[in-house]
Amino acid sequence: MFREGIGERTEFAEYHPWVNLVYYALVIGITMFSMSPWFLAATFILSWFYSLLLKGRAALRLNLVFVFWIVVVMALINVLFVHDGDTVLCFIHGNRITAEALIYGISAAVMLSSVLIWFTSFNCVMTAEKLIFLFGRAAPVLGLTLSMIFRYIPLLRARYGEISMGQRCLGRGKVEDTKPPLKMRLRQAGKNASILISWSLESSIESADSMEARGYGLRGRTSFNLYRFSRRDTAMMVWLCVLGALCIAGCALHKTEAWFYPVYKLHPFDMMTAVTLIAFILMAATPLIMDIAGELRWERLENGEQ
Repeated sequence: MFREGIGERTEFAEYHPWVNLVYYALVIGITMFSMSPWFLAATFILSWFYSLLLKGRAALRLNLVFVFWIVVVMALINVLFVHDGDTVLCFIHGNRITAEALIYGISAAVMLSSVLIWFTSFNCVMTAEKLIFLFGRAAPVLGLTLSMIFRYIPLLRARYGEISMGQRCLGRGKVEDTKPPLKMRLRQAGKNASILISWSLESSIESADSMEARGYGLRGRTSFNLYRFSRRDTAMMVWLCVLGALCIAGCALHKTEAWFYPVYKLHPFDMMTAVTLIAFILMAATPLIMDIAGELRWERLENGEQ
């Protein structure tokens, strides 16, 4: 079960959409303003594990390759174009390569990777129905745009796989018993991309016509939903808001930051820093703990029935 991922039907996803939105707004927002290694390590590890829990092995290779190239590219760009810092590692064509620039590039890459990995779980928890419920009445165009954006890449990937399989079944783009040459593979990839674009454009036109015929976006139009704010949602919202307030207070006091230039220096790890870090870990790990406990409880119930 955990190997393949538990998908969208998780314990945390069953909460009200406003609870899910507040959680991701707090976690991603605080991550974007945290450059301290303690907070970077916490948000990176927790985002990674939650993404693996939801998507299983499919997210492992993607996250590994994705994070590796982000760290390499951003670290190289920063050390090659930023020459501030007192600790000189070497000189390249007369330009200083400093340890502070390297550390800043790695830290910024880890922060950006954490934000993007959080969005992979966001895409799984915040479904299109939830986004339309949250923004459909106040801003119908925004709700529709967000729902389309977050399903765009998975949809195109699935469609491209169908197109490639269909082309292979037709015997196109392959040579018997040998690997096709690069020119043939590039030509076939171009054909597949052309089919994908045509399919996507046609599908978008059909969706737009269908939604216009159903009156989407008209004033006074109502929509059906089953979302009700219960006591459980209220308790979770209070829990997240209290922990989020502690984290925001720590950010305002610069407890999640670090100095990189001219010398890399961390803030003293005092009581407020510890409280902020513990509050952030508890807040970020809340859905992870809930979903694991829910899956284990469900497995025990299934084994007891058998």
